[in-house]
Amino acid sequence: MNIVTLLSALIALFIEQFRPLAVARWVTGPLTAWTDFLEGKLNAGQYRQGVVAWMIGVMVPVVAVEILYLSALWFEPLGALLLSVLVLYLTMGLRQFSHFFTDIHLALRMGELDRARRLLSEWRQQSGDRLGSTEVARIAIEQALLSSHRHVYAPLFWFALLGPAGALLYRLTLFFSTRWGGGDEALFGRFGEFSRRAFAWVDWLPARISAAGFAVVGDFEDALYCWRTQADRWPERNSGVLLASGAGALGVRLGLPVDEGPESGDRPQLGLGEEADVDFLQSTIGLVWRTLVLGILLLVLLSVASWVGS
Repeated sequence: MNIVTLLSALIALFIEQFRPLAVARWVTGPLTAWTDFLEGKLNAGQYRQGVVAWMIGVMVPVVAVEILYLSALWFEPLGALLLSVLVLYLTMGLRQFSHFFTDIHLALRMGELDRARRLLSEWRQQSGDRLGSTEVARIAIEQALLSSHRHVYAPLFWFALLGPAGALLYRLTLFFSTRWGGGDEALFGRFGEFSRRAFAWVDWLPARISAAGFAVVGDFEDALYCWRTQADRWPERNSGVLLASGAGALGVRLGLPVDEGPESGDRPQLGLGEEADVDFLQSTIGLVWRTLVLGILLLVLLSVASWVGS
């Protein structure tokens, strides 16, 4: 941990709050073209081809950024700082998802259920026309907890560990897993299996650190209880850890069956306490921000300790 790491994180977070990134133009569009190119050239439905495509698509850019960063750190620290800020700006940010959550919160507060459903559907890329207000609130909270982890806490963790290459590794691994690992089974077959596994590996430790952060800044006892007793019930373990801890920290019940027609999946109960409602959306905002502040304080402490130790 060095001062460049801390300054980069603070500057990137500050810029992103006042100048949100046009994600579709600068991130989603180029990455979609990149994954489509690799998939078109290498996908024959075999596992080993998925491994090769993932290595080219993820590790080649990550290694290139790491070499560039280490060179800049050695010859020109200001260049290393600028590179770090740029990579963080492209790979993380609350504003990449917070507008959905804020608008859904406002729509539910105003009693505009249809608008809240429409916003949630746009956010999740999944129909929600049958959802009631409680279900909309519940799923919005789940999305906020997962998104805050995937777009803020986890990239920051890997950035603190490996520099800009770490943040890029997480973002690319997440995108490739979503694009290939969570895609059409008939189209991707075993080709997408490695990308799904890779994301589970890369996300294992950050998910538990984020869950611990939720517990520290929320209801600690209930968060740990839900984490210990409920996380295994969720279909995807890392997400289960995050949602169980977040639900316990908030004192709200998440999961539970919802009416989404044929898209409905296995949704066991997570958390304790009351049904989700519009007030819990406000509580979720507080939990997300307190967890971010805790993470920044830890970065400051680690930077100070590194500086004193040197």
